[in-house]
Formats: sequence, C-alpha cells, structure tokens
Amino acid sequence: MHNNFQVNSTMSRRRLLQQAGSGVGAWAAHALLSGEVNAENVAVDSRFPLRRRPSHFAGVKSVIWIVLNGGASQVDTWDYKPELQKRDGEQLAGADSRTGFFETTGKLLASPFRFQQHGESGGWAAEILPHTSRHVDDMAFVHSCYTTSNNHSPALFEMNTGLSRMGFPCVGSWLTYGLGSENDDLPGFVVMTDAQGRGLPKNHAQNWGCGFLPSVFQGTRVKESGAPVDNLLRLPSMSAERQRRLLTAAKRLNRWHADERRGESQLDARIESLELAFRMQMSAPEVLSIDRETAETQRQYGLDHDVARHFGKQCLIARRLVESGVRFVQIYSGGTGNAQSWDGHHDINANHRRFALETDQGVGALLSDLKQRGLWDSTLVVCGGEFGRTSDSQGGKGRDHNPNAFSWWFAGGGIRGGAHFGKTDEFGYKAIENRRHIHDLHATVLHLCGLDHERLTYRFNGRDFRLTDVAGRVIHEILK
Repeated sequence: MHNNFQVNSTMSRRRLLQQAGSGVGAWAAHALLSGEVNAENVAVDSRFPLRRRPSHFAGVKSVIWIVLNGGASQVDTWDYKPELQKRDGEQLAGADSRTGFFETTGKLLASPFRFQQHGESGGWAAEILPHTSRHVDDMAFVHSCYTTSNNHSPALFEMNTGLSRMGFPCVGSWLTYGLGSENDDLPGFVVMTDAQGRGLPKNHAQNWGCGFLPSVFQGTRVKESGAPVDNLLRLPSMSAERQRRLLTAAKRLNRWHADERRGESQLDARIESLELAFRMQMSAPEVLSIDRETAETQRQYGLDHDVARHFGKQCLIARRLVESGVRFVQIYSGGTGNAQSWDGHHDINANHRRFALETDQGVGALLSDLKQRGLWDSTLVVCGGEFGRTSDSQGGKGRDHNPNAFSWWFAGGGIRGGAHFGKTDEFGYKAIENRRHIHDLHATVLHLCGLDHERLTYRFNGRDFRLTDVAGRVIHEILK
C-alpha cells in the first residue's frame, strides 16, 4: 500500500500533518478490513467460560506457585557466594543505601548458614533447606532475576501481574482465561495464604485478582481455619438431593435471564460463578480434606510437626487440587509485616531459619509426591518472591529489599533438571549475566503451559493487553 501524500519544500506544516493523518487513517481501515487487527484470539464461551480450551502447543496441565512473600534472600538460600563469606564486614564497593526501602550500612554481611553441594548437578543450597535440596537435579534455577520495584506492594503487583500498579490480571487469571479448567466442579485458580494471625500479604486479594478479565477468572481463596471457602458447606437441613434440585431450578432461571440479555459476557460470567459455587459444595469438601491420606503421607508433609504443619498441609492440598484438575494453585508463605514474612530486615538468621523450617519439608514432600503419583510431567512447580535481599547489612544482622538480584526455581513438566541460568556478581548484590525481568519469568510460565505470551491477549479500553505487556522472553535455557 503506497503512501498517498508527498512532501515538497513549499508544503506547509498543517498540510503535511493533514495528509499524513489521512494516510494513517487509510492504513488503519485497511488493516481492520483485512483482518490484521483481531483481538479475539481466545475462544471463550461466555455461557461456559471455564470450559477447557486448547493450548497453542503442548504444555503442562497445572501450575503450583510457592510465593516466598516478603522477599527471600538469594545469598542465604540458593545463590552461594564464597567471597561474601570471606569478606564479611568489609565495605561493599558500589553499595547504594537507596537500593532497598530503608538504609543499609554498606558493609558486607556473610550468610549465617552453611552451604553444601547436592546431587549430580552439584547445586549449592543453604543448610536450612535439607528437604528441597534433595531435588536439585530435577530443579532449574534462574539466578539473575530483577524487578523495578523495591517496596512490597508495587513489587507484589509486578510479580503477580507484570505491572507495578493495581488493576491488572494476575498470572493465574491469565492462565484460566487462556486454557479454562480441567474440572467443571472446581475453580480453575485457587489461592492459599499464611497461618492465621499473620494476615494476608500486602495488596490482599488484589494479588490474585482478575483485573479487567471477567470475574470468573479470579482466584478462589482457601481460608486457613473454619470453612475453607465461604458458603462452601451445606446447611444441615439441606440434603444433597434437595440441593441438586435447587441447583437445577436456579440454573434454569439464570439461563432464562441470560437469554433475555444475550451478549452480556459479565452477566454470563457471574452466572457461571454462582453455578460453580453450587457445584463446589458437592465436590470441593472432599478434595480439600486430607483425612483419606495415609498417615505416612501426612507425616512426609510434616503434619506431625508443630512448625511445618500448616504449610505442609497446604502443599498436600495443592497436590490434591492439581490431581483433581485445578489449573493454577498459589501458596503464600508469609503474611503482612517484616516479622510475619521472609522480610528479614532485622535478623536474617532468625527470620530465614524460621520460615525455611515452616516450608522446606512441605515443598520437598510435594516434589516427591508429584513424581510418585505420575503428576510430574503434567505439573509445573514455581518458587519465588517479589525481590531479593541486599548483600550489605541493615543494622548489622538484617538485609534490606533488593530488586536488582534474586533467584527463582522451576521444577516439573518441561524443565531441564539441574540447570542454572544467569549470574549475580561475586557478592550476589546485582544480576550481571543474562539478567531476566519478571516479564521473562511470566513468558516462561505461559510457554510451559502451552501458551504463546504474545498471542494471549485481551482487548480492554481499545488496547490488546497481555501479561507480559510489550516485553518478555522465554528462558529456553532451563527447558528440556
């Protein structure tokens, strides 16, 4: 298509802009008429929005994402730095006290934990991770992660949605929008949070919100105590048969209401959410109960351990959920405040020792259980937080937030076990080799689920949005 304007030395500025504008308008019209602009790339039936949909290519069925809320320290978990150990207390060249949220000393702080190599791959792990470290040959590590936010709230938004401000869909919502659910009687996206008393992570339910996607794609939170989901249990006076008849009648009325208002996708999604709530009452209590698990299985997950019990139970429920066809499960370790999460500002030793004790056994058992039950190839496990920690100390014993370097690990279907990608400097302060942004991590998760992150879009306010915005590269080096 040739341009329909010419420029000469006597053409006025106004005339140039007018003709240029008409050329752009003609191009846009041509693109629309020829089908070059098409946002309807996910065929969602508004009456059955959670119905299973085909992926772009082969991928895993489910994802379990373990969130180390608060920002776990890379140099105290998986990114061993011998120079940091040797030069404890020395001045860190290039230290920036503004890297984190508070102010650091500029002096190197050695890890208080012993490191050891494991498996045939020789992966380094801190002593506080004895159960998970047994699986290093089946895990892939990205040591060069970075983000743009050094405070929890925007960093959590960025970690979950790709953008550091509220109002956008999170990873779990994008996945259920793109692929639907494998089970008609359970949500496609389930979230579990920390023990009662610690509170929800900052941003609360917005961390698992669906943004501008239909509400049926938001996460369903399983509570720590009492009824796991609001209104999940039937009233004692309501028999299963009576509930089934009620559901049938409600479905008939809802569908009649929807037929009168065809094309209102939000209404269809709302009706589907109500019907799913009814169906969950029939199936979810059994899936969320661990009573039928053997005593040995419960012991492996740490349910006989006072400190590890809560998180171990959540890992066991996560296995039961993906076994039942749930698409995306997110588990948060840590609540609100630096004393209630991996946010080790004051004493990295006490903080990380405590939270590792809570989580390590459950994570290790989950990886073993997925293998034993034939779920390994169909499940992706991801573990990571919103940022890392500084290599110089805060107050002598703690570490401040560090958006310039942190580690995530991947395991399960499609992952090249024993892989280590990217590198931080000799003190673990900054990612310096093969740096990868949150967008790249998200692109990799979607790819492993069989979705092309550039093709998974949703039109909102005249723009085609995607999880990775206008960026994102799949980290092929950690894939099989």
